[in-house]
Amino acid sequence: MSNDLSALARSAAAWPFAEARRLLDDRLGGKPPASGAVLFETGYGPSGLPHIGTFGEVVRTTMVRRAFELLAPGIPTRLFAFSDDMDGLRKVPDNIPNKELIAPHLGKPLTAIPDPFGTHDSFGAHNNARLRAFLDGFGFQYEFQSATEWYKSGRFDTALLRVLECYDEVISIVLPTLGDERRQTYSPFLPVCPDTGVVLQVPVVERDVKNGTIVYRRDDGTLVETPVTGGRCKMQWKADWAMRWYALGVDYEMSGKDLIPSVDLSTKICKVLGGRAPVNLTYELFLDDKGQKISKSKGNGLAVEDWLKYAPPESLALFMYQKPTAAKRLYFDVIPRAVDDWLTYIEKFENEDAAKRLDNPAWHIHDGKPPKEEAHLSFSILLNLAGVCHSEDASVLWGFIQRYAPGAAPETAPILDRLVHCAVAYYRDFVKPAKQYRKATPDEVEAFRDLADQLRAASPDSSAEELQNLVYAVGKRPAFPELKAWFKSCYEVLLGQTQGPRLGSFIKLYGIDNTVALLDLAIAGKDLA
Repeated sequence: MSNDLSALARSAAAWPFAEARRLLDDRLGGKPPASGAVLFETGYGPSGLPHIGTFGEVVRTTMVRRAFELLAPGIPTRLFAFSDDMDGLRKVPDNIPNKELIAPHLGKPLTAIPDPFGTHDSFGAHNNARLRAFLDGFGFQYEFQSATEWYKSGRFDTALLRVLECYDEVISIVLPTLGDERRQTYSPFLPVCPDTGVVLQVPVVERDVKNGTIVYRRDDGTLVETPVTGGRCKMQWKADWAMRWYALGVDYEMSGKDLIPSVDLSTKICKVLGGRAPVNLTYELFLDDKGQKISKSKGNGLAVEDWLKYAPPESLALFMYQKPTAAKRLYFDVIPRAVDDWLTYIEKFENEDAAKRLDNPAWHIHDGKPPKEEAHLSFSILLNLAGVCHSEDASVLWGFIQRYAPGAAPETAPILDRLVHCAVAYYRDFVKPAKQYRKATPDEVEAFRDLADQLRAASPDSSAEELQNLVYAVGKRPAFPELKAWFKSCYEVLLGQTQGPRLGSFIKLYGIDNTVALLDLAIAGKDLA
């Protein structure tokens, strides 16, 4: 069976399989790398906490990794989550306690700065722990790597000495990308001051390839000789990225659109060193609800914890899966659609053949094993149920659900139970404050009266489809030029919103008697808010 799926993966259209084929065919030539395992990498700057972009990069890389493992089951894979924790801290972050503890240490590596939270040996160690906890919380399989440990242990030494050998060529690649002033002092090596521990950006005046040292000029004019190895120097960002690719033999790494120039430059440097840059996927950046680029400094983004307050993590994984190379708006209004799309994909998966399953996002979100629980209800319908009940109590919603689907219960339908609690939270924070009910027009009153009569005459056991047909029949009145106008009337008057659920399904869930009572209130001109 595994061989059959591997064969199907050769032609699967889903983008993770397309990336896996690029990696296997174009980079590896169909063979295992010399290291014995294909190395995937994601990078992390630990001056701040993990964010939604961190999740997106790791989950997408993991999707490609799993696709590759199906495509080439005989080739082992590894995923490094690499922390650039030897970077010098440039400014005190706004979102930390005890800022006065950090200020005297600006410029030092993050792992040489005290932890303002008081929980770890350093600020870098604290944020690294947060990264690991973040990734572990989603069940990612990865190997954490610390730049500080690689530099200080000597594991980067061979690569650093190679950069020293190729110093002039590296400089010739970087200098054209810099301004005049920066060109005067640029060096790919940043010495760590033995006196202060600060990562220095100073001119290098001499190089000794044989002894593996550089001589740099401090601000006071003093010349200092230092080895480039053993953590006495770190690399400038773009040269550092290239050096890491070369040292580790990275085979695949994603990066955002804003890093395209850095990828190009690091690729050239890696080639000069004698290495080969990894296969790269450039993903688009997220936009806010106004179409502006999301920025941590602007605070116009949506955090992972925000999303998870209102929806399961699988829905966020689906959002990341969809069109990674296209810009997408990331704000609260996209959550219900993402949840319902996820439910649709896992429901379809059971009845699809093997080839279609590989192109179903559910395969990539759930590592080929989506849950089999029947969803029963869409997230959108749950939101509307909460709205019409005016309830923020999950047990109230379950009361309606169990009449609609007697076999469903929180214990037997954990996905649905998660959605109920998420729907209550989303209704409370977004739907309820935005509701705007209006009174029915005379024509709408007559239509609602007709619908109420039709529902009173209907069988209590009517299906959602039969109830939908009753709604359709009433909507064909001359007062409504098209069915869309009739449904809009129902949503605005009965639900206080411009859009809503499939009404037959909603009536079946809410109950015929309850719906008739709601219609009677609208007919009488009562306030439904």
